[in-house]
Amino acid sequence: MQTTLKSPVSFIGRGLHSGKPVRMTLRPASAEFGIWFRRTDVEVGDALISARWDSVVPSRLCTLIRNSVGVEVSTIEHIMAAIAGCGLHNVLVEIDGPEVPILDGSAAEFVDGIMQRGLQEVAAPVRAIEILKSVEVRDGDAVACLEPADTLHIDFHIDFADAAIGRQDKALNMANGAFVRELCDSRTFCRQQDVDAMRANGLALGGTLENAVVVDGDTILSPGGLRYKDEAVRHKMLDALGDLALAGAPILGRYQGHLAGHALTNKLLHALFARPDAYRMVICDEPMAARLPGVGLHRSDIPAYA
Repeated sequence: MQTTLKSPVSFIGRGLHSGKPVRMTLRPASAEFGIWFRRTDVEVGDALISARWDSVVPSRLCTLIRNSVGVEVSTIEHIMAAIAGCGLHNVLVEIDGPEVPILDGSAAEFVDGIMQRGLQEVAAPVRAIEILKSVEVRDGDAVACLEPADTLHIDFHIDFADAAIGRQDKALNMANGAFVRELCDSRTFCRQQDVDAMRANGLALGGTLENAVVVDGDTILSPGGLRYKDEAVRHKMLDALGDLALAGAPILGRYQGHLAGHALTNKLLHALFARPDAYRMVICDEPMAARLPGVGLHRSDIPAYA
């Protein structure tokens, strides 16, 4: 059965790029509602934005969605990953600004809040997108593809010149709470030179060493260092799950990302839905539903991220 929250949960923090304080509240929603954002600070016109692949507009640094009248919300990838990773199907996300709070740079606090409230079933079956044929998109050396598999798998490869990151590979079957146990507390990362460049252009104004892993060559500048030796690739997988959640339903297939980012994953969803022969919508039977992310989770599965 589909799920929603048992009760609302709120988060307060600052936007990564604007640096402005923002309050975001996840509210229960009815069956078949899906995931929608509502800008509570927009008093005139349409303030609702569908969290779907076809609402995404180009943005180099994050995932940004916009409705037909230009109302938008940015940096949605971490909350979308938490929603998908906890197996939440229907929720209204109310937010009083244009950017989701960055918190500690991971999805752990979102996951913790969702699991504190708990999920309840609603009277509708879970539908999933079953990948039937391989679909691939490229941008220079970067590649993203989806291919058939019986549940969601994410495989990722990154390669950075900074020795503190370097080459990293990781592959996970996302069933049985793997997102919460393995990925949710992995933080966003960046190079010090990129931070300097962004701030010179009025971006990353809310970024600190407490909400991102900042590296400079072979040095980790953030206090306490890394949570995992391969935290960078884990975070890229977190981002990928959040961006894939914009498909509108769980995906049964293997996602492979090679140097991929938000824009390429969204381009992959566009390519997938342009090929009706490459996928089909299925109603999940019990064994199929049991393999979806978020099934069988316990709050104790969340790593000690604080």
